[in-house]
Amino acid sequence: MNKLKMLGDKDASANIAVKNLEIAKKFYEDTLGLSQVGAEGEELIVFKSGNTIIYVYQSQNAGTNQATAVTWIVGEEMEDVVQELKNKGVNFEHYDMPDMVREGEIHVFGDMKVAWFKDPDGNILNICSR
Repeated sequence: MNKLKMLGDKDASANIAVKNLEIAKKFYEDTLGLSQVGAEGEELIVFKSGNTIIYVYQSQNAGTNQATAVTWIVGEEMEDVVQELKNKGVNFEHYDMPDMVREGEIHVFGDMKVAWFKDPDGNILNICSR
């Protein structure tokens, strides 16, 4: 008998709260390069990122999450993506964590590299090498 996997074999998506959809749309499309694939009235924009969907919705609670909201896995393109984001005006966040070494904007944990940045509402986003 097959055991039910619950959600283990289902796709997931990210939900990001923002205060102003127009500002968020410009950031997620122009700065990050995501493609808008839908919208629901004036309160939700749906973006495609790789094989996933990111829902960006209007909320008074935007930017209150103090943890990472979305991670993009960029593999060996890490340095190139960081440089391209910097060229588009993205400022990177720096965190002090155990066993971490910072190389410019990139935090290195053994063989993993991570760089954090925020969207216009202060939502924490990151790119990761794996």
